[in-house]
Amino acid sequence: MQWYRERNASAAGVFLTEIDRAIEKIAEAPEAWPPYIGGTRRFVLRHFPFSVVYREVRASIEVIAIAHARRKPGYWKDRIAVL
Repeated sequence: MQWYRERNASAAGVFLTEIDRAIEKIAEAPEAWPPYIGGTRRFVLRHFPFSVVYREVRASIEVIAIAHARRKPGYWKDRIAVL
């Protein structure tokens, strides 16, 4: 977010809006997106090179990472705590 904000405030706003939209869609139907690494699922953003990586925990959604698509896959895996 800060990277976009430093370069273009408008792009930062669009990025934040797209993240919010993704989380709303995930909350509506968490199983709609395919399984991913370590028991997570992944929602790929349409206009930015990021994915929302999440998992279902009891009756809620836990966002693990807003993961950049061009970084090493699974770089965020150490954020997954065992329940």
